[in-house]
Amino acid sequence: MGGLLDLDLVAARDALRAGETTSTELTRAYLDRIEATRNLNAYITVTADRALAMAKVCDEKLAKGEGGPLEGLPIAVKDLFCTEGVLTTAASHILDGFKPPYESTVTSNLWGAGAVMLGKTNLDEFAMGSSNETSYYGPAVNPWRAADDAETKLVPGGSSGGSASAVAGRAALAATGTDTGGSIRQPAGFTGIVGMRPTYGRCSRWGIVAFASSLDQAGPMTRTVADAALMLSGMAGHDPKDSTSAPLPVPDFSAGLEDGVKGLRIGVPKEYRIDGMPAEIEKLWAQGVEWLKDAGAEIVDISLPHTPYALPTYYIIAPAEASSNLARYDGVRYGLRVDGDSLAEMYANTRGAGFGAEVQRRILIGTYVLSAGYYDAYYRKAQRVRSLIRRDFDQAFETVDAILAPTAPSDAFAIGAEVDDPVKMYLNDVFTVPLNLAGLPGISVPAGLSARGLPLGLQVMGAMFEEAKLLRVARALEKAAAFAARPAMLEGI
Repeated sequence: MGGLLDLDLVAARDALRAGETTSTELTRAYLDRIEATRNLNAYITVTADRALAMAKVCDEKLAKGEGGPLEGLPIAVKDLFCTEGVLTTAASHILDGFKPPYESTVTSNLWGAGAVMLGKTNLDEFAMGSSNETSYYGPAVNPWRAADDAETKLVPGGSSGGSASAVAGRAALAATGTDTGGSIRQPAGFTGIVGMRPTYGRCSRWGIVAFASSLDQAGPMTRTVADAALMLSGMAGHDPKDSTSAPLPVPDFSAGLEDGVKGLRIGVPKEYRIDGMPAEIEKLWAQGVEWLKDAGAEIVDISLPHTPYALPTYYIIAPAEASSNLARYDGVRYGLRVDGDSLAEMYANTRGAGFGAEVQRRILIGTYVLSAGYYDAYYRKAQRVRSLIRRDFDQAFETVDAILAPTAPSDAFAIGAEVDDPVKMYLNDVFTVPLNLAGLPGISVPAGLSARGLPLGLQVMGAMFEEAKLLRVARALEKAAAFAARPAMLEGI
């Protein structure tokens, strides 16, 4: 089994096409691994029977020399994507028992490309969190442990923590995630995997449970940059059901991966050097600069002057959109229902019991900033600042091809360490949020280990719809970093 689990997405695809293994064998190996890693709490729902049935169909196609680009490859799906007939919870009590009668466009695209669904992964409730601790189903656990404290369980990051934990723990070949303020890139950084947020509109949002509609974007979580390129090709595409979906063809994201960065200009933003940044983060960033310079890139110091306002801007706009999106959960049509003596009381009882503390906090913040007398002071002003942040990036990409920065301001922290301090928790997104406000693509690549022996990521940011160039830079960074460390729990498999 160990040999099968060590194959990355591209290698597994090649092995299937060469007849060296079957989708059924591969899928069984991952289902066994999921069972063996229950302590990670990476999955909310495991779809074993469906996975094996899908794998059987894939094997029939592969035997005929047919099949799509992801034919027979078992992957996990963040439980924010609606999957027809399969429990979809958004990790919230309020969606108890909800089995959608439809399939999200992204997962539909993946199944059309031949992928096999292992199950639905854990996340922060409604994707609201940076540690996967707000889930109604309990926190997902990072497969990594600190070298000086092997007993303390660490967060895998959030909100796509279950997907990150599953991929890093070899309980999925790859997984989908969503990134509203860093929810793919930050957990990828914490778990030593690759996580990519495409340009807003590159992947359809139809059938993804909404958090903040102008910020949410689906993306791949994989072991390598080449895997991310392959996975993104299967996820992306124009969707007329989503008015924000970009009517653009999907390029072959894998085509130019090995072209290198010679002649490219890489920007280093001075505003990302924040007060109190750990020395090891600063050192890794400087090392990343040197790696790209040695590979032939030109390094350019740039300024993104409105970066300091990105986090407060995000935490006005995102809760405002959440307060609107989550108004639909009322106990009337689906999910949890807690009765009351009147309709209003039923609404209040259902939402009070169904939403967790962090979701309630963000709904209250969002409702406040949208309320009469405060809309202009907060929400409208935040939208204006957002435009300035977008302009900063547009101006930067007139002179550079990509931007390099850290992924997160620290390595993974202990479960429970920051859960009672919302402001400290929100600061985990300080390097990722600006990109979301601008709607641009970004990718986190594992680049080194902290002093505690935990993964640290570097983030590459790109111009709108230039994912191919972004992946090319990320691949050069990946080659230079040669990150080969594995969590101790993988020893012996």
